[in-house]
Amino acid sequence: MAQYILLRDENASALSHLRGGTFSGPTAGISGNEGMFRAPPSPVIETVDLSAGDMRDAARDPSILSMARSMPTRLIEPEPMENVSDADAVPAWGITSVGADTSPFDGSGVRVAVLDTGIDAAHPAFAGVTLTQKDFSGSGDQDANGHGTHCAGTIFGRDVDGTRIGVAPGVTDALIGKVLDDNGSGSSEMLFNAMRWVSGQEKPARVISMSLGFDFPGFAERLVQQNNLPVLLATSVALEGYRMNLRMFDALMSMIRRQADFNGGTVVVAAAGNESRRQISPDFEVSVSVPAAAEGVVSVGALGQSGSGLTVAPFSNTNPVVSAPGVGIVSARSGGGLRSLNGTSMATPHVAGITALWWQALAQSGVPLTARAVDSRLLATAVTSGFAPGTDLMDRGQGLVQAPSAAMN
Repeated sequence: MAQYILLRDENASALSHLRGGTFSGPTAGISGNEGMFRAPPSPVIETVDLSAGDMRDAARDPSILSMARSMPTRLIEPEPMENVSDADAVPAWGITSVGADTSPFDGSGVRVAVLDTGIDAAHPAFAGVTLTQKDFSGSGDQDANGHGTHCAGTIFGRDVDGTRIGVAPGVTDALIGKVLDDNGSGSSEMLFNAMRWVSGQEKPARVISMSLGFDFPGFAERLVQQNNLPVLLATSVALEGYRMNLRMFDALMSMIRRQADFNGGTVVVAAAGNESRRQISPDFEVSVSVPAAAEGVVSVGALGQSGSGLTVAPFSNTNPVVSAPGVGIVSARSGGGLRSLNGTSMATPHVAGITALWWQALAQSGVPLTARAVDSRLLATAVTSGFAPGTDLMDRGQGLVQAPSAAMN
């Protein structure tokens, strides 16, 4: 027996039940005639212990869209850099680089979601913001880690002691899902349940920001230590679990995209990962990790500054969709004040904030307001100028994201 996560389609369950099938489910999605839906498929996440026989039975259940073995997730840890310190960090350089400081838009009216280590709700950076919090980690709503507070500050934080930290400081409504505990650890069912929570809101979040990854090495190690599996077998089981979780994430993303026909949709932004080590060798590059590698997710690489222009951070994973400032980023410190951090985790909330600005801009422009339209503008307006000579396009993706300008009015 092992613990598995099941992704169900409520409407498929309901339809099977009405047809006299063996699988029961709620009927709220059926409008009277079979197959006539009032709403898009609604995902349901279940966590159950399954044997091999149970898995075969589950595979024949038409309401189950995907199943995956529960595996650990982890914080994409901020990266120390020898040549960058708190004293050297330039406040708001990232905000200036993405053009948020000159944009007429501030994210007003846009709801955002941050899935991370929680938030310090009492921090002055979040004054005036309605924070709807839910703990999926079992460690409480507080953010003893500080990572989630820093990321949220970059997305929508208010000025702190005269220093601007937020890309979209006009945001006044945020969903905060704590999917990692105070040590930065979690599990895939925590993440999937949080995404289900966000997607099931009556008022949709227009952007979801995630700076975490599936812990493949940690999963393999746990199978060896706790289940006494040989290393080769543990690696094989962990690899299959990783693949299953990627397929489940793809299935969940597909359901979120289908909801766009009814509520406009949501743009999902995730950190590319910090596993590359270009300071050791230019060829020491690791590709984007899951969940950023899932279909439809806007993966984000990290940029730093140099005398010759923007550079890809040595730790930033290659093949991101876009890139954003991620070195020496000053934002909110849990417990009060400010601190600077480095990582694709710091680049991701820049893109989430810019996405909120684009939602606001398109809402005022008369353009059809959908996640696809926002995503298209986000990618089309990314710039490739200002990079240091020799920057590999595979490392920076479409380029540096940009805020909507006054021309959108």
